[in-house]
Amino acid sequence: MKSIDALPFTHSFGALPAAFHTRLMPTPLAAPYLVCSSPAVARLIGLDPDALTRPAVIEALAGNRVPHGAAPLAAVYSGHQFGVWAGQLGDGRAILLGGVATAAGTLELQLKGAGPTPYSRMGDGRAVLRSSIREFLCSEAMAGLGIPTSRALCVTGSKQLVMREAPESVAVATRVAPSFVRFGSFEHWYYQDRPTELKQLADYVIDHFYSELRLGEHAQENPYRALLSEVSRRTAVMIAHWQAVGFMHGVMNTDNMSILGLTIDYGPFGFMEAFDAGHICNHTDQQGRYAFHRQPEIGQWNCYALGQALLPLIGSEEETTDALAIYQPTFIQTLDALFHAKLGLLTQAPQDKALIDDLLALLQANHTDYPLFWRRLGDLLIDQPQADAPLRDLFLDRPAFDQWAQRYRARLQSEHSRDPARKQQMDRVNPKYVLRNYLAQIAIEKAQNDDFSEVARLLSVLEKPYDEHPNHAAYAALPPDWANDLEVSCSS
Repeated sequence: MKSIDALPFTHSFGALPAAFHTRLMPTPLAAPYLVCSSPAVARLIGLDPDALTRPAVIEALAGNRVPHGAAPLAAVYSGHQFGVWAGQLGDGRAILLGGVATAAGTLELQLKGAGPTPYSRMGDGRAVLRSSIREFLCSEAMAGLGIPTSRALCVTGSKQLVMREAPESVAVATRVAPSFVRFGSFEHWYYQDRPTELKQLADYVIDHFYSELRLGEHAQENPYRALLSEVSRRTAVMIAHWQAVGFMHGVMNTDNMSILGLTIDYGPFGFMEAFDAGHICNHTDQQGRYAFHRQPEIGQWNCYALGQALLPLIGSEEETTDALAIYQPTFIQTLDALFHAKLGLLTQAPQDKALIDDLLALLQANHTDYPLFWRRLGDLLIDQPQADAPLRDLFLDRPAFDQWAQRYRARLQSEHSRDPARKQQMDRVNPKYVLRNYLAQIAIEKAQNDDFSEVARLLSVLEKPYDEHPNHAAYAALPPDWANDLEVSCSS
């Protein structure tokens, strides 16, 4: 394990021409301190976890000094926001330090909230403590759930204030990912009619992250078409996992979509509690464009926007459309496999689609708590319907649940399912713990009073969400009534 000044920084994105980024220094943060950190991410990048408590490291990750070998920059990109072309955007409050060579490949370190950049659009370039804690916890929660995501190394805070709806203390979140290139990075060059830069970016992404499209036995005749196809496939897989676990991103703009199929840019996210397929987790989203049930189609829409940007490189609309065709069947097949696993079903049967569809309709009609239902379903005993009380109690219409459960039991019996083995398998795919908004809010309010213990406690549970954690079972309970009044928006 190394200190931050001994990390082997590399700068592949920084080696792109100057049009792709602006080199600049982070803006110092007054009297920074460590709010929280992930030892797992520290080890992932080869950093000594204990080093994160040292003043010199805190200063570096707050933007007060540049680690040895780093070369800070902010990237330019554009994008569609809420379905409308927004033009040039870019890293308005994020500064890339560079990549770090690790055993798992190069991982980039980015400071979010490190001050204004040329792309800040009149903003102050700062993040606040509440949003930084939310991003930190959700990044690591998604990793614990096994969903493709950027990671979070730490949050550094300060008593320095900025104005949002009210004065709030600022913070910097250190994000980690193989790359922060987005769909909007390609749109930027397409809509500016700059084919040279478009090709340079595509070649960079292929050479560094999809090299198999050009090299070896899987080399493709048209690597740009193959790139679009693979990105579409990865995006479909990612969103299928979102739907299965009940995750809502909140702002699926094309500038928030990773070219690697990772969940990035955590803002007004949420995890489904009382099931409502039409739930809108982002208070800013007045039209419901990013409602839970619309995420799959928006993911496809975003892939089409990427396809439009890559069209000059792919060469024809027909080949572009063919590349995009992988999205829908991949999403359907992945979600179907995930639901079969969640139900503990090991085989496929003709009646399964109706069984799943009717279950979702039942959850919708009863606004059943989504994570609690799936976890308790693993306790169902095939031959003992009388033991269903904890599961039945999640439904207002208990007779309707009984009718569905009868069909489910018959399906389990058809493949000779055994209760203990099935429960063990279901508990590996149905998390007991998700980052409910009220849990994040409690941790945030304590942190705002300089008590960071709740953030650390939550992290320890969310890193292993499928485990029982008997000492923290309250985190899996139904949310309190006051949680219904919580709202998150694009400022979150």
